[in-house]
Amino acid sequence: MNRNFLVVFFLFSFLSITGFAQNSYELNEGWICAQASSIKSSGIQLSDPSTKLSSWQPAIVPGTVLTTLVANKKMPDPFYGMNNKKIPDIYTIGKDFYTYWFVKNFKETASQNNEQVWLHFRGINYSCDVFLNGKKLNTQVHKGMFLSQRYNITSLLRKDGNNRLAVIVYPPDVVGNPNGGQGGDGTIARNVSHQYVAGWDWIQPIRDRNTGIWDKVIIEHTHEIKINDVHVVTEVPGVRMPAGKQNPAIIKVSATLQNATGNAVTGVLMYQLENNIIKKEITIPANSSVPVQLDNLILKDPKLWWPNNYGEQYLYDIKLQFLTNNTTVSDEKNISVGVREITTTWNDVTKSKQVAVNGQKIFIKGGNWIISDEMLRFSQKRYDAEIRFHRDMNLNLIRVWGGAITERPEFYEACDRYGILVMQDLWGSGDCNGRWQDPMKLDDQWTRRNYPDDHNLYLESVVDQVKLIRNYASLAIWCGGNEITLPADIFHAVKDSIMPSLDGTRWFIDYSNSDSMSYNSLGGNGDGPYGIQHIKTFFNFKTYPFNSEIGSVGINDYESFKRFMPEVNRIIPQERNGQEDVNDSVWNYHKYISYGNSISPYGKPTDLKDFAWKAQLVNYDQYRSLIEGFTSHMWEWYTGVIIWKTQNPWTAMRGQMYDYYLDPNACLYGLHTAGEPLHIFFNAGDSSVMVANNTFETHRDMMLQVKLFDMSGKEKLVTQVFSEVGPTDAKKYLFLNRELRYAAKQEGAFLVLRLLDLNQKPISDNLYWLADSTGNYSGLQHMSASRLHIKAKELQTGKIEVTLSNEANAPVAFFNRLSLVDPKTHNRLLPVFYSDNYVSVLPGEEKKVIIDYTPSGNVIPLIDVQGWNFVQQQFKIE
Repeated sequence: MNRNFLVVFFLFSFLSITGFAQNSYELNEGWICAQASSIKSSGIQLSDPSTKLSSWQPAIVPGTVLTTLVANKKMPDPFYGMNNKKIPDIYTIGKDFYTYWFVKNFKETASQNNEQVWLHFRGINYSCDVFLNGKKLNTQVHKGMFLSQRYNITSLLRKDGNNRLAVIVYPPDVVGNPNGGQGGDGTIARNVSHQYVAGWDWIQPIRDRNTGIWDKVIIEHTHEIKINDVHVVTEVPGVRMPAGKQNPAIIKVSATLQNATGNAVTGVLMYQLENNIIKKEITIPANSSVPVQLDNLILKDPKLWWPNNYGEQYLYDIKLQFLTNNTTVSDEKNISVGVREITTTWNDVTKSKQVAVNGQKIFIKGGNWIISDEMLRFSQKRYDAEIRFHRDMNLNLIRVWGGAITERPEFYEACDRYGILVMQDLWGSGDCNGRWQDPMKLDDQWTRRNYPDDHNLYLESVVDQVKLIRNYASLAIWCGGNEITLPADIFHAVKDSIMPSLDGTRWFIDYSNSDSMSYNSLGGNGDGPYGIQHIKTFFNFKTYPFNSEIGSVGINDYESFKRFMPEVNRIIPQERNGQEDVNDSVWNYHKYISYGNSISPYGKPTDLKDFAWKAQLVNYDQYRSLIEGFTSHMWEWYTGVIIWKTQNPWTAMRGQMYDYYLDPNACLYGLHTAGEPLHIFFNAGDSSVMVANNTFETHRDMMLQVKLFDMSGKEKLVTQVFSEVGPTDAKKYLFLNRELRYAAKQEGAFLVLRLLDLNQKPISDNLYWLADSTGNYSGLQHMSASRLHIKAKELQTGKIEVTLSNEANAPVAFFNRLSLVDPKTHNRLLPVFYSDNYVSVLPGEEKKVIIDYTPSGNVIPLIDVQGWNFVQQQFKIE
């Protein structure tokens, strides 16, 4: 028989059985809860559907006790003002106060022969007992925030389909004293859980320590065989380019098959990737599990997955199925696979590791991520928005900090979509786990060095979480902890046994600032500095070669303050002896970090709105310069940098490129400018003009153009020259020290750097505002009003194009913030994504900004524009 006919026949047969839709759904509505101390019934009784439950309150699952109490108006919003202090803390009121029963009625039956029904808890904090229809499911109290639970509930389902699930959830064994230290008194780390909940220098304590059913509860249907622990490994040999025909890649797929019946079952494990089918016949003995490794797939001309700005993020869909009788699908798993290979090498020049994807070295520009929401209120929509913001910052990596959680699959799905590599810390920190002496800690360093209490639980949890997220293309690096390794027995078990066995293709870092990642020849902690820096510092002061934490300021503008700060607290920090002093409870409670003397050169603020507006200039300049400074020494001093930090899980006033409510500030767009793939920039350290090429190709025939503009808009061409730059390189071209001193001496000036292609279209466009000889921005303080014209038109539903046009012979239209606002309330719509923002328009030129948003009903929003020298106005959309 013709081989092609056989392939077509088999493909047809495969397609004819893929109609199986795995009946998997979440139990995420209709939960009720009650404080356990108020309930006299047992779990056996509560889980009996005939037991009447009165005076229980609606519960949010996934969620926490506090999430529910806040939603039900039993507790105030802890994000607003000083409300968090009004909520009883578990350390003082006792664990019983936050120990709760959660109950859910649901309809379910096992309707077919050999059908199996499974109950899956993806995460409960901290310990629990589970009851279903009058039966207890767990033989002993289940513990561990990061240890999931799976139960075969087929035999316990009621024939009438009316079932009741009851779960009693207990807080962490040790809740910790939130005494103001990093992680409070440190004892929160005795649990296998997150540590920030006892408070840190950027967050206040979470009062219930996030007790609750915090992650998804899922019901799954299978037949005799259940597919578990799917593992997909992709190998991409050689050095690749994003475009063009590719050499083959290798796909390796394995899984564990679980037989839940009393009879041996024979069938076929198989998957299809495009027109390629891989299968294997296997017999699984009764009541057992069998690991299966499928034959390798040699994928011809693969579409590769690349980090942000280096290429596309192509994802293949794999449907892995187990078939019995050739046609009956017992179980199936759908996996999105990015074909890529991540490797690391030691850079002898920088003395740090460098990362390569598909054989090409990647200069890491990353951000530290804590958690999406301090109270664990996660959603796919919010994850998508936050990761998209990181894509828009032109970053290519997120580090998930070790005092928080193993991030959820929905987080990784978004990172896969947007090309953001992930460095995932395991649970531990130098603060709580004993690296330093700390008078705020209850136990000494020797005792803390052995945290957590249950080492076996920690290791079990690592195994569970590795299996949960190891198939995501974006997961690039495992890290043993924040600024410290865990105890030796945990560390070696994870590094030498668990990781090689379960996920041996990824780089494992001992801890976040270890010498194996970034050799510390400077002394100190191995990361930082933190706080506001002089712009020249980013270029002239050599820090650590793969710096895992370096940060600055980051408040939002006045609109953000109104969301969480009572009007009486909206004061202005006062500057005294070159430093800020803010004597206000809300500012201090929400962890404001000082801007030092960086605001006053723009003129003394008149009110908070003016202060926060001027802070945006500082924000933009700080983070643009941070990335440009590290980029200027790419492969010479550095192989990467990770900003501390890029987001806030609550309403803190530091370390954020957008606020908790997903409103971006100027930090985001400073990073957006600095991180573009081909970028011209000003090296403030030596007054040179440089070009960074973050692509894999040489770029030639680029016109490098340098212009100066005075405050009236008068233009001076300093020079223009055709130039080229090699792949993954940063190169100096010329020096401007004399020209800038002369031009900016009296009142400052604007420096405009551009790269133009042969059609005179901008490749890179970068505008700097320069201080006068005294270090003040005196010219900005007296600029004439701009003559800016705004037009907005709808390109398609949810997409708007805004054109900003400046008249000829006019001043520079400087630093214009665009916002999409509700036409009735005039409040900003959130989240909204801008192709650029805080934009400046030169005389006689125009700029276009594309706005993406999700429309709501028939409301047609307005475009709000506020500029440094443009009075805030709102415009209709054509």
